[in-house]
Amino acid sequence: MKAPTRLPSLNALRAFEAVARHLSFARAADELFVTKAAVAQQVRQLEEEIGAPLVERLGRGLRLTESGQAGVRDLADGFAILGRAARAMREANGRRFLVINSSASFAATWLVGRIGKFKAQHPDIDVLVDANPTEDALERANVDASIRCGIGEFPGLSTTLLFKEDVFPVCAPALAHGEHPIVQPQDLKHHTLLHLDWHPSFSTWPSWSDWLKAAGASEVEATRGVWFNQMSMAIHAAAQGQGIALASLAVAADELAAGRLIAPFTTSVHTPFGYYFACRPAQAGSQRIAALRDFLIAEAALSAA
Repeated sequence: MKAPTRLPSLNALRAFEAVARHLSFARAADELFVTKAAVAQQVRQLEEEIGAPLVERLGRGLRLTESGQAGVRDLADGFAILGRAARAMREANGRRFLVINSSASFAATWLVGRIGKFKAQHPDIDVLVDANPTEDALERANVDASIRCGIGEFPGLSTTLLFKEDVFPVCAPALAHGEHPIVQPQDLKHHTLLHLDWHPSFSTWPSWSDWLKAAGASEVEATRGVWFNQMSMAIHAAAQGQGIALASLAVAADELAAGRLIAPFTTSVHTPFGYYFACRPAQAGSQRIAALRDFLIAEAALSAA
C-alpha cells in the first residue's frame, strides 16, 4: 500500500489560504489574529515544504505564482470542510450556531466586517459564516440562511433583496491621481485592467468590453490585463494600486467608504443580478433568522446610502 502523502503544517496552509484570498499579509494577519511577520514566516515555511514559491511581490502588492494558484481553491474548500466538521462536533455537545452560507468573496469583502456588530446587538446568538457556497446549501440541515447571487429566482426559498448588482470601475486614489491621471474613460489605456474569470453561470455578467462600450471608450483594449477567479482578489489588487477593477457595491462598499478605493466615473452597467438573503420558508419567521435578515437589510441600505 502506498504511504499517504505527508501534509505540510496546517497552520502554514491556513496562513497561505488567507494571504491568497486577501492578497495581503497584513489582512491575513488581522483575520488570523497573529502578526504580519508570523503569517509571512508560515508562508515561507510552506514554500520550503512545497519546494516552490507561492506568493511574489507585484509593486506594492502581492500576486500568486502558478504553484500558488494551483492549490488555492482546493485549500479553501478543504478548510470549509474542516470547519463544518468542527461545527458538527460542537453541536453534538449541545451548542447551536446560526449558520449563514455565503461566497468567500462576499464574506471577505462585506459580510465578515459586519458580523461583530450583529453579535454586539444580539449577544445571545452565535453566528458561523460558512464560506463554501453550493446551490444546495440550504438543503444541508446545519445551514440556516444563505446569501445568494442571482436574478432572484430561487424556487422553494424565502428571499429578500439586499443589493442590486450595478458594475462600475474602481481604483486606488494614488493610481487615479498618479503619473497617468484618470479623468476620462479613454485614460484607462494607460492602466492595467483587472478582470474576473467568471463561472459559466454568470456568463452574462458585464465585462470590460461592456463597460467601455457604455462609456464611449470602445477603442481601449478590453482584453488585456490580469485575471482573478474571486472578486475579493480583484478588489484587493485594485486597492493596492495594481490596476482598475470592475466592481459592484456589494463587494466594494467598505473599501469605497474607507477611501482605499474610489469610483472615478459615474457610468455603470446594470445587471439583472443581485445579492439575496435566503432561507427555508418554514424558518422565515424564526426569531434568530429574522434578526439576522433585518440586520443585513439595514446594513445593505447603509452601504448604498
